[in-house]
Amino acid sequence: MARAEDPAGRERILRAATELFYVNGVRAVGTADVIAAAGCGKNMLYRHFPGKAALAAAYLRGVRAERDKATATALAAHRAVGSAAVNAGAGAGGAGAGAGELVALVGEVAAWVSRADFRGCAFRNYLTEFPGADDEPAHVAQAYLRDTRRQVDDLVAGLGAPAVTADRIWLLIDALYAGTGTPPRVAVDWASELVG
Repeated sequence: MARAEDPAGRERILRAATELFYVNGVRAVGTADVIAAAGCGKNMLYRHFPGKAALAAAYLRGVRAERDKATATALAAHRAVGSAAVNAGAGAGGAGAGAGELVALVGEVAAWVSRADFRGCAFRNYLTEFPGADDEPAHVAQAYLRDTRRQVDDLVAGLGAPAVTADRIWLLIDALYAGTGTPPRVAVDWASELVG
């Protein structure tokens, strides 16, 4: 008789793996560590995730969903403020709206890296741990970075600003994620100057 699906078990495993991978790195965490943290058996882990790569890819997809939601919320909040300003006659639409979205994007990253539990960018961390990897988790990480860079490029193009502006905004975002000592508030101020 086939075992019944256990979505709660899958989520429990994924939560445990997410915390372990983010805090310790994917390479340092074995499946035995995930099994112990999730309180499950080896069979349950492998029923839901056929290998560590599949578990790492699911972890990165979950982080991406969280990051995409946070970014969308920040941009929507900026659009709502801009719309209210236009309705009040403050003239915040047009090119200024795109500039404000770029600043909101950098501001959201600045807020993210300021969290007490921030341990780096999960995607950059994975690619650093496994340089040159051509596996499912690497593809998830690369897709996230490619898509977020494209978002910056599109917002800059919408402003009619030179392409180098997107490079500079991306460098600010990279510096924030890398923890290079760039104060988050300074990065947001620099983004404002670049697109202002």
